[in-house]
Amino acid sequence: MNKKELIEKLRKQKFPEIILKAFEKVEREKFIPEEYRESVYDDIALPIGHGQTISQPYTIAFMLNLLELHDNQKILEVGSGSGYVLALISEISKNSELFGIERIKELAEKSKEALPEINIIYGNGYKGLKKEAPFDRILVSASADKIPPELVKQLKIGGILVCLVYDSIIKLQKLENKNKIEEYPGFIFVPLIE
Repeated sequence: MNKKELIEKLRKQKFPEIILKAFEKVEREKFIPEEYRESVYDDIALPIGHGQTISQPYTIAFMLNLLELHDNQKILEVGSGSGYVLALISEISKNSELFGIERIKELAEKSKEALPEINIIYGNGYKGLKKEAPFDRILVSASADKIPPELVKQLKIGGILVCLVYDSIIKLQKLENKNKIEEYPGFIFVPLIE
């Protein structure tokens, strides 16, 4: 599959144009090891080393859509890996303050090189990034066994957290009294390490 075919496939899934434009603009090949270049625009997850993967484009588009990104937001991605999703977010959400946190040093360093304009921190993101909180949006690109409570605390009121719990993508919107939670089953990710 080439990039054009991938975009067409995502378009048929009815993703918003702003998300499709980001996929068009960002070169996925910059974020994966050379040996997987021939599969770069296939709609599959690909290894990025250290037992980690770059998610399937459909899954990424699905999560980005749930995040309801706007311009001028403060956004955190936990488990930012090679930086591909952060690059997409920076295309969708202009003039936003973006943070990525990655627990594998080599991946954190590589993504810093690829995305010098984004704050990428080497560390464990399970507890979020307290010193930069609160965030408008938090995306967790790894699977947890429950919604991480520390991350919910770091959301602004009205903010949205999208994360994977077991095999479901969860969208949590933080509200004054009771959080609104939606669940979308049928996804698989690498685990979020506590």
